[in-house]
Amino acid sequence: MAAMRAQPMQVLPVAPGSHVPLRRHVRHPREILTLVVAIIASLLLLLAAFAEVSAAIDEQRTPDVYALALVFAPLLVWFARGQLWAQQRLTGIKLTPEQFPEAYAMLVDAAGRSGLSYVPDAYVVLGNGVINAAASGHGFRRFVFVNSDLLEVGGAAREPDALRFVIAHEVGHIAAGHVSYWRILGTFASQWIPLVGSTLSRAQEYTADNYGHALAPQGARSAMATLAGGKYLGRSVDVDAMADRAVTEPGFFVWVTNAAASHPALLWRMHALRDRRRPGRLLWRPREPWLWGAPAAPGAYALPAMVGFSPTPLPEVRSTREVTQGVQVDAMSNVVPAVRRDGEGVAAPYPDATAPTAAPPNREDERWRP
Repeated sequence: MAAMRAQPMQVLPVAPGSHVPLRRHVRHPREILTLVVAIIASLLLLLAAFAEVSAAIDEQRTPDVYALALVFAPLLVWFARGQLWAQQRLTGIKLTPEQFPEAYAMLVDAAGRSGLSYVPDAYVVLGNGVINAAASGHGFRRFVFVNSDLLEVGGAAREPDALRFVIAHEVGHIAAGHVSYWRILGTFASQWIPLVGSTLSRAQEYTADNYGHALAPQGARSAMATLAGGKYLGRSVDVDAMADRAVTEPGFFVWVTNAAASHPALLWRMHALRDRRRPGRLLWRPREPWLWGAPAAPGAYALPAMVGFSPTPLPEVRSTREVTQGVQVDAMSNVVPAVRRDGEGVAAPYPDATAPTAAPPNREDERWRP
């Protein structure tokens, strides 16, 4: 019987609790607050469910189906998680040193650098064009599954950094405790309460994005581009333009769409990953535009890796004199005239931006190292 059991997860040589420092550093500052609110709301609904079931028994009638679901939530959650794990094991392609070794190396690296003492199981499942990945658990087991389309995006000849970011994001969910059985159970009923469960979910997604940015900042841009345009158009997506629109897309229904979603609005995620001076917004859209300029002092940043996306390189111009005189450029050339000049020989990425006075800091030097 022992031979039929699932193989144990690979153990990493790290001290117990090594994941705590990074987790404290990257956790969204509103996650714990929203978690407490979700737990309290779930407990209140659970008390109401027990009262409904008790009254139904006394009155000899059928209890409300939602009340029964809450009463039997411990069993339902346990069964659903076990079934999901079995589904991945039976239909997924398990990442191993022999099967998709590049992706497996990314998994081991993310687990070790996030401070986990083990490598979660990881499976590739058929995506049928859907770009998605998720993390979950059952018992003491933790696992990640990635749609096959993301591995196509993350191929060695395409965007491996995007896949590295996605894997780090999902490992971040595990390292932050988001897939714990008791956490899922404690917030189970909050998913039925408007704003409560969805806001907690968005805070957790921002935390996982912070893990991805702390462990693989070079993949944040391409990962967001893939989520926006898919595996074929991802390279054509102007992520900066989308992030800029986070501050220029107001409206009641914009607010409702984000507030009801389990993930932050994609424009807001891009803005948060680019502007590392403040955490992602949960309910209200970002208000300040990002201005590319001189790098701020490291102490001014609240999140790891210090800087967000690197500015998109500007097309080269033929000469300063040609740009100044507004010379028309050959249509067959890749050269375009600069729109605005903020310094000699320097063109600003945005109309209101100021030219950087110094080279951007080296990510390798400033990256968070647990």
